[in-house]
Amino acid sequence: MARYSVPCLCLCLLFATGCGRVVFRPNGTAPGQPQPVTLTYDQQQQIAQREQDLQRRADQLDRDNQELESLLAQSRQQVQLLGDQVTATQDQLRATAERLASTQSDNTQLQNRTQELLASTQAQTKTIGFAPNSSLLQPIQLRGLTGVDIRQDGDVIRVALPADQVFYTNTAQLQPTGERLVTNVATQLMEAYPGHMIGVEGHTDGAPSASAQFPTAQHLSVAQATAAYDALRRTGVPAAQLFTVGQGANHPLVSNATEAGRQKNRRLELVVYPETVRRR
Repeated sequence: MARYSVPCLCLCLLFATGCGRVVFRPNGTAPGQPQPVTLTYDQQQQIAQREQDLQRRADQLDRDNQELESLLAQSRQQVQLLGDQVTATQDQLRATAERLASTQSDNTQLQNRTQELLASTQAQTKTIGFAPNSSLLQPIQLRGLTGVDIRQDGDVIRVALPADQVFYTNTAQLQPTGERLVTNVATQLMEAYPGHMIGVEGHTDGAPSASAQFPTAQHLSVAQATAAYDALRRTGVPAAQLFTVGQGANHPLVSNATEAGRQKNRRLELVVYPETVRRR
C-alpha cells in the first residue's frame, strides 16, 4: 500500500472541496438547522408550573366571563321588566285621567242641570205664588202599591219608595219598574193633593261610594232626586209644584248597623207639603 505524506494528504483535501477551505462540523448537523437545546430538570419543572398557572388564569377568566354574561342577561331582563312597568303605569295614568275627565264632565253636567232647575224655579216664582196652608194633610192609602211606606211628619206627608226598587244599585239610573212606581205614586198624589208642593228627596245609607261618578253619598242622593224629578215631569207634574233635595245619609230611618237597616235607609221620598201653588 502506497504511503502519502501529510502535505500531500492536505493538498488532496483542498482539491476535493473546490474552495480552498475546510469545513469541519463535529456534531454532524446540516447548515442552517437550529441547534438542539437541552433543558435541565429544574427548567422543565418551572416551564410546567408556568403552564399550569397560565391555564388556571385562563379558567378563572372564563368563569368570570360567564358570570358577567349572566349578570348582563339579568340586567337586560330587569330593564325589560322596568320598561313594561313604566308602560303599564303610563296606561293606568292615562285611564285614570280619562276617568277623571269623564267624572268632571258628569259633575259639570249635573251642576248645570241643578242651576237650570234653580233658574227655572226662580223664574216661575215671579208669576206663581205659594198659598200657605197650616192645616194638617191627611194621609191617603195608595192603590195597588206594595213596599211603599206612607207616614205623616208634622204638616207634611212622606211617601217613601225603596231605592233598590227604583234605581239600579249605586246609580241614579231608574229601573223600568222603578219609573213606573214613581209615576204611579205621583199620579195618585196629584189626585189626592192637587196643586200642592211636592219635594223629591234622595236618601242613602251612608256607605262609602264605589263610583267615580258619585264620589260621595250626597252626590248620589242629588242625582237620584234629579232623575226622579225628570220622571215626574214626563208624567205631567208641573215644574212649579216640584223641587229636589239630596239628603245623603243625614236622615236615616233606622240604624245602618245591619244590611236590613241600610236597605230601609236607601229610599226616595215624595214629600207633600200643605202649601199650594197659585197663579197670580
